[in-house]
Amino acid sequence: MACQTCAMTGALLSHGDLMQFQDNDRSLCHYNMSRMEMSGPGVNRHGRTVKRRRWGRLRQQWKLLGLFEIDQQHEFYSLTCMMKEGLCAAVQNTIDNPLPDELSEDDYSLEVTQIHKDFRMETYAGPVFASLRRSLGMTEKEYQQSLSSEGSYLQFISNSKSKADFFLTNDKRFFLKTQSKREVRFLLSNLRIYIEHLEKYPHSLLVKFLGVHRIKIAHQRMKYFIVMQSVFYPDDRITARYDIKGCEVSRWTDPAPEGSQIIVVLKDLNFEGQFIQLDQQRPWLVRQVEIDTAFLQTLNVLDYSLLLAQQPLHQDELSQSLSFATLIMRAKKSVNPSSSPTHATSPTVPGVVAEEDSTLLSSELNCPSTQCHITEMHSGNGETDIASPEEDKVEQPSRVGAESADLEMFQAQNRRLLPNFRNPLHVIDGPEQRYFIGIIDIFTVYGFKKRLEHLWKRLRHPRQSFSTVSPPAYCHRLCQWVQDHTK
Repeated sequence: MACQTCAMTGALLSHGDLMQFQDNDRSLCHYNMSRMEMSGPGVNRHGRTVKRRRWGRLRQQWKLLGLFEIDQQHEFYSLTCMMKEGLCAAVQNTIDNPLPDELSEDDYSLEVTQIHKDFRMETYAGPVFASLRRSLGMTEKEYQQSLSSEGSYLQFISNSKSKADFFLTNDKRFFLKTQSKREVRFLLSNLRIYIEHLEKYPHSLLVKFLGVHRIKIAHQRMKYFIVMQSVFYPDDRITARYDIKGCEVSRWTDPAPEGSQIIVVLKDLNFEGQFIQLDQQRPWLVRQVEIDTAFLQTLNVLDYSLLLAQQPLHQDELSQSLSFATLIMRAKKSVNPSSSPTHATSPTVPGVVAEEDSTLLSSELNCPSTQCHITEMHSGNGETDIASPEEDKVEQPSRVGAESADLEMFQAQNRRLLPNFRNPLHVIDGPEQRYFIGIIDIFTVYGFKKRLEHLWKRLRHPRQSFSTVSPPAYCHRLCQWVQDHTK
């Protein structure tokens, strides 16, 4: 999903019917002036006015931080409007039909078709994805509102070899990506074990798939697309983004021109000499990457990416002193054993902390707030244990046994104390930086074509590391990259 300046410039050109030019503001202005000078007296005033308006629209798009608003002149405007309408109806169907207490085999194979005026929309495994959304702390109304708001979708330009189209909801919370039929079948055929992995490791860094759909427009090819949670949400203060594969061939991207607001997703070689500084959170991250990539190895896939973004912590975030009540609430949600995508009665995922839940009544804590203090014990996985003074003095055997069982479950599921944040599963706070981390693009199977590509690249790039290697090698290499680039 790496986004390059040249790719975005290409999108501008296709919309404005312009020739190629260097991608910075000065060259854009120079090129536009040259076009007007070359037009000569044969071009009337109306033509120049139209060009100025067109240029104004391009400048507005340029300011959209590398994302292009899909307005009525955009080639995908009609398609995205149909997507909005279809998704709104699909989610409404879930709202109107309560989820079962437990998912069945039929729920995984369910296909629901809804007929609209100019198209039809098919939704695959709707109850399964609705249960997952619920376990992530999303209400269906909230999800529906984001997908079908009045604001236009945004187009995200990618250099993906799959030639997929990427769209973002207007609030940038969810990605919509067109997929091939093969990729959709792969996801649906492995959906159960994907869900089981998220149940066992609810703090997994794997991208969260929230829906799979197919749209059929008259006299056009069917389009399959998926809805995903954005790893980089909210992106207001993000200063740098990286797409990491753990190799070196073709893993450099030219940064955006200084002062430009274009989003450029950098790559492995751009990150050299830097570190993800996590301190006590480091062991947890290393272990979770090992767990998630081992799972992907069982799927026989490769070419997935570790998305990484960073933003500096505010001064109040650097020196935050959390109340005992807040830590209790965060710990409670982080280790909630009932959180499960396959049980519709589970209201939230670990770590979803509402603002109104950040304080608790002292009666709910079973101890006066003035008598409580916090003892943090960081284990090898970076977890936090919270105790009161009485527990320091006397521990009943039965309680010790229960706490040991809780800790064992906590470590087995590789959980951590999550931040009070809108996207907690993909956010890790270090001493000075907040990091957004997730694993995406998990559909490339190591089949016959990839094996041939591997042999060809071995000849073409001797003694260099490249992306196309066997799933075990790919898994090991990405884990090693995380080991080497974290502190």
